[in-house]
Amino acid sequence: MRATSTRRFPLIHGAEEWSSSGPDSDVGVIVVHGFTTNPVSTRPLGEAIAAHGYAVEVPRLPGHGTHWRDLARTRYTHWRSKVEATFDDLAARCRAVVLVGHSLGGTISLDIAARRCRTGRAKPLAGVAVINAQVLDRTDPLARANVVLQHLIPAAPRQLAGLPPNDIARPGADERAYMMVPAKAGYSVQRELPRIRRSLPEITVPVLVAWSPQDHTVPPRNSRAIVKLVGTSDVGELRLDRCYHVAQLDHEADLLADRIVAFVARVTASESEASAGR
Repeated sequence: MRATSTRRFPLIHGAEEWSSSGPDSDVGVIVVHGFTTNPVSTRPLGEAIAAHGYAVEVPRLPGHGTHWRDLARTRYTHWRSKVEATFDDLAARCRAVVLVGHSLGGTISLDIAARRCRTGRAKPLAGVAVINAQVLDRTDPLARANVVLQHLIPAAPRQLAGLPPNDIARPGADERAYMMVPAKAGYSVQRELPRIRRSLPEITVPVLVAWSPQDHTVPPRNSRAIVKLVGTSDVGELRLDRCYHVAQLDHEADLLADRIVAFVARVTASESEASAGR
């Protein structure tokens, strides 16, 4: 499928891609947003990581951050290709790269990690941190019917599609996500989940799984499945009791950022640094 190269609608304020060069670091981090949202939801976390000197990229997935009609013209393969291209660009200037993804961004990050580990291209991938990522099939009636509905309706209201607006406990927080969900774009994720789930045992790099018990968008059982299915023995969990789905904008955003920074530091430590720390 050919990637959509141009957008038809203007960018939402704050939805621009963001990066920090990290001139004093040879470690890079990619922070990937979720489905229907944009860098508004990931830039604060990216900035918190960059404050520690790392090179950070906060990409905007195709079709996101403008209008849902732009998203309707894209599919899962477009979004994964965007993250792959960002990874390759960062890998060209860093000795180690860590993928960090929220929701769909976490799903894509796991997918890329499994593909690279399977093909022997894991380096320079040093680890993956996911936040409320989905890997299990959705069981709600609309999701089950979407195989047919995608050909009948172009989009559905967000809540009807099982995606509550601003699934954030902290008052006043706004991820600026679309209020309409394109049916075909959404189904393109659903049909990839079984494949991605089967590939999780191939992940051999360290993994950090952050999850919210009060997530109203992606059931917490998804995070438990990730912990169980990934092939690496180096897998950690961070439970965020005061957060909803968009944890990086919620009450425990600082705790989440600190744990991810610590994870990045640990999995990217050079051999000399690791020996000195023993």
